[in-house]
Amino acid sequence: MSCRIDSLYICVEDMERAVRFYEAFFEQKAAEEGRTGSRFEIDSFRFNLFAYKEVAEPHTYGSNCLPSIHFDSLAEMQHKLADKELCFPLTRIGKNWVAEFVDSEGNRIEVYTAAID
Repeated sequence: MSCRIDSLYICVEDMERAVRFYEAFFEQKAAEEGRTGSRFEIDSFRFNLFAYKEVAEPHTYGSNCLPSIHFDSLAEMQHKLADKELCFPLTRIGKNWVAEFVDSEGNRIEVYTAAID
């Protein structure tokens, strides 16, 4: 079997608010912005936003899918977390520093970077 994961989507309540949040977080404009779906291109990975209510799709929120975003340095990651609501504090886990924050739509997003000893 040959497969790869090259995209994900998260559900959002307010597309405009979510796009602005992730434009600030990723420091880039959305590659595509629409009423029901918007997309960011990050190193050939598609990070999608889906306004599920626009197509009357039922949705149940949960915490079993956690997008994880890598940073090259702890300082860069801490800078991006400075104004975020943390739901899991910055913690060293094995060889990584890990934290989780809540985005503008209530989704939990993980960030991590290698710990340098």
